[in-house]
Order: sequence, then C-alpha cells, then structure tokens
Amino acid sequence: MTAFRLTGGCQCGAVRYCLHEPPADPHICHCRMCQKAFGSFFAPLTGVPLASFEITRGALSIFRSSDQTERGFCNKCGTPLTFHYVDSPRIAVSIGSLDQPAKIMPATQYGIEGRLPYFAALAVLPGDKTTEQETPDLAAAIARTNHQHPDHDTEAWPPAA
Repeated sequence: MTAFRLTGGCQCGAVRYCLHEPPADPHICHCRMCQKAFGSFFAPLTGVPLASFEITRGALSIFRSSDQTERGFCNKCGTPLTFHYVDSPRIAVSIGSLDQPAKIMPATQYGIEGRLPYFAALAVLPGDKTTEQETPDLAAAIARTNHQHPDHDTEAWPPAA
C-alpha cells in the first residue's frame, strides 16, 4: 500500500477503514434510494479503487439495495459507510464517515431528479449551535456518557474501563 492514508469509520468504532489513495468524484446523490439508505436528503460519497480501500477493524455488513448495488454499514450502530456497484472495480465511502470530512468537498450532484424541492433553501435557514448554549446540563450529560468513536484511529474501542 502507498503512504497516503485517509481514515474513517462508523459512529460506534466497530468498523474502521482506510483509503490508500486520494478519493475521486466527491459528490452528493439525491436519488430516492440514497435518501432512504442515509435517512437524509442526500448521500455524500467519494470513491477509490477497491485495491485502495482497506477495512482496518471489524467487518462491513452488506445490504443489496438492488441486484447491481450493495451498501456497506455497521451492524452495531447502523452508520452508512460504503456504496459499491457489484461489477465495479471502485468503491465509494460516505464522506461523513471520514475522520476529516471537511477535506472532501463534493464537486457535483447526481440523481437530481430526486432532489427535494426545498433543498436549495436549506442553506439560508436560521441556525443555532448545538445544545451547549440552550441546555448546558443536557450537553454535559451527553459529553460524560458519549459512546461515539473519536475522529482518529485507536488501538481498541471501546477503551478499557
């Protein structure tokens, strides 16, 4: 494998992966199948050749969303991790599952026929920070009991008590 290393994984840390070359074709897909698979307005994806994708912890669970496609996810926490056309030499990973998702900006959109009619208006909605401002006690309780894997590789997860 090359010296390039971009890591990611699921929310609980049971599945970790590494990309061994810079990913290509960063995009969002608005098709209804991707909306359902991600439980969201779109799926943000970027890909590499299969030979440059390595599972470093755990195993992907696979759902065949059609005879042509399979979607990899963590069977412990449900995080969507991969998209793969079964006859393709490439695999896509969910940008949000990368440890540093801000490094990969989508450059195009696919499945625009499924784009929700209000999608363009989302960026101008009023915004607020997370619960730290509004409910600091709840935010502190979440921080104390956080089970989310950190955004970097670890020797083991969860950590020893």
